[in-house]
Amino acid sequence: MFTGIVQGVGKVIAIKKKYCFKQYTVEFPNHILTPKIQIGMSVSNNGCCLSVTKVINNEISFDLIQKTLEVTNFKDVQIGELINLERSIIFGQEVGGHLMSGHIFTTAKIVNILRSKNNMKMLLRPKKIESMKYVLETGFIGIDGISLTVGEVLEKTFYINLIPETIRNTNISNRKIEDSVNVEIDSYTQSIVDTTERTIKSFQSNSLNLIK
Repeated sequence: MFTGIVQGVGKVIAIKKKYCFKQYTVEFPNHILTPKIQIGMSVSNNGCCLSVTKVINNEISFDLIQKTLEVTNFKDVQIGELINLERSIIFGQEVGGHLMSGHIFTTAKIVNILRSKNNMKMLLRPKKIESMKYVLETGFIGIDGISLTVGEVLEKTFYINLIPETIRNTNISNRKIEDSVNVEIDSYTQSIVDTTERTIKSFQSNSLNLIK
């Protein structure tokens, strides 16, 4: 589990491509290497929970299987790209953002970026349009591993608002229009929406049976 508070930004320094598979290596900032990172540990990479497969000093490698490449923006990852990083939470640790599983629901394309002196606003369009039913104004959402509050919600797009702290400490300032970002839907919101839909369908079905 993660909090969506990005602890540091790492740089992709190597990519090994195989059939339906990638291994990529990230140069970690020193301040998030303590406690020591070991093989098998889970680390959020742009919001995606990945297992450590190799450790050489501050160079940490991860395997990307076909399913991960299909669902996330890692299919387009390039050497030199910056990655948002977060170590998994420790029991009793403060949750500054919101609880996140690291399971990416879909990606979203950046449709527009509005910049002002002290903040930034992005308009996003999810690849899975059906995921919009889980995107609620002032609700939680994870974007590239960043815990954010949803802004205005339109029919097929939604806004996120970014404060200076987020812009300074994540890779979001390097994102451009047409880039794809990883999206994690808030699990509580998804549960409530799905339960409500099932309840309504059940009620409608029972009502039809009564009429018959």
